[in-house]
Amino acid sequence: MKADFRNEGQETESKISARPRGLGRLDGVNAPSLSWPSFLPATGRAAPPFPRSSSAPSPATSIHKIYRSRIQGAPAAMGGSGWIVRLASLLALGLVLGSAEGSLGDADPRYRTCLKECQTTGIIGDNIISHCQNKENDTSVGGSWYDQEQIYMQWKQLNCRTDCRYFCMMQREGERQSLGMTPVKYHGKWPFLRISVFQEPLSTALSAINLLMHFTGWISFYLLVKYKLPLRPQTKRTYYEYTSLWHIYAILSMNAWFWSSIFHTRDIDLTEKLDYSSAVALLGYSLILSLLRAFNVKDEATRVMFAAPILAFVTTHILYLNFYELDYGWNMKVCVVMAVVQLLTWAVWAGVTRHPSRLKIWTVVFGGALAMLLELYDFPPYMGYADAHSLWHASTIPLTYLWWSFIKDDAEFRTSMLIKKAK
Repeated sequence: MKADFRNEGQETESKISARPRGLGRLDGVNAPSLSWPSFLPATGRAAPPFPRSSSAPSPATSIHKIYRSRIQGAPAAMGGSGWIVRLASLLALGLVLGSAEGSLGDADPRYRTCLKECQTTGIIGDNIISHCQNKENDTSVGGSWYDQEQIYMQWKQLNCRTDCRYFCMMQREGERQSLGMTPVKYHGKWPFLRISVFQEPLSTALSAINLLMHFTGWISFYLLVKYKLPLRPQTKRTYYEYTSLWHIYAILSMNAWFWSSIFHTRDIDLTEKLDYSSAVALLGYSLILSLLRAFNVKDEATRVMFAAPILAFVTTHILYLNFYELDYGWNMKVCVVMAVVQLLTWAVWAGVTRHPSRLKIWTVVFGGALAMLLELYDFPPYMGYADAHSLWHASTIPLTYLWWSFIKDDAEFRTSMLIKKAK
């Protein structure tokens, strides 16, 4: 295997167990490459606004007022290799604590009773949920019964279940507030106030911004290597050996953030699996890319041999999550391990090779590790909107910009080196 590691610089009904947020979705796509989320791409549930009778009051207005006044959540909030070791230790500790956390809200007998009554009657207090009413007499309008009526009924039942979960959760949280109790998770998620169809409006918006940041970063990188940097005279291809790898990375990043925004808009089984799978795929590919760049692997056959074991494991893991069991605890462990290995690889490589843009790499690594702690040390949403996961989404926005800046610097650095060698 060809590797030039040292001298090159001189030359990311539900189960009762909680669902870790973001790191599976690791919501997932959030350092930007480092990919959780961005770098990475997990992570309740909302539905489109439901029709109400003309006499029904606006949905859960009183519940929202009670809930908003109480969910204030207590926001939780190095040089050399020492800070890397300390960050890795904190991430490992968070992994142990995070995977032991349980979801208490959906195990609450009062919540379960409310849910059952809602799905039967379609009424919660003053709120009328039309999706849950007269289900026996519902028929779709027009079209074949085979391809429309069943889909229509399934969609109606899905809306009934998600709306009942939301309003029962809000009602139960209002009762808990009156008793001076703290918020709990329902089906692995904090109780968020939804806006229209957006179950987690802040995380949805921030996911979309991250997608936009990756798109603009990718376009600027493409314009740089295609039109601004010199091309090889014989083949008219770029001098930079990792151009195609970064193009694939950009596509996987945008895909992860797209499904992150869809999942935060509407959490159903399909969007959840697409979010988690996209994030895991991005994490796995980012790990491969970090190792190929760190060891300066340029030969195509060697790259395939290098990537094959990781690719096989990531593919097997995605198939396991989708077709066997969506094990949130195991998925978090896999994602954290891949993320930490990437962080260490980039940080050590930047220091050993003394890359001209090593300060940017270290900033992304350090900031990405701190942002990752938000995924592990969670807290309830402030005012019903901003929780640790949404703050993680916010933190990856500047890191994504800085990461693509490093990628462009690396392309210029390698191109200038190779041109000098050719002369």
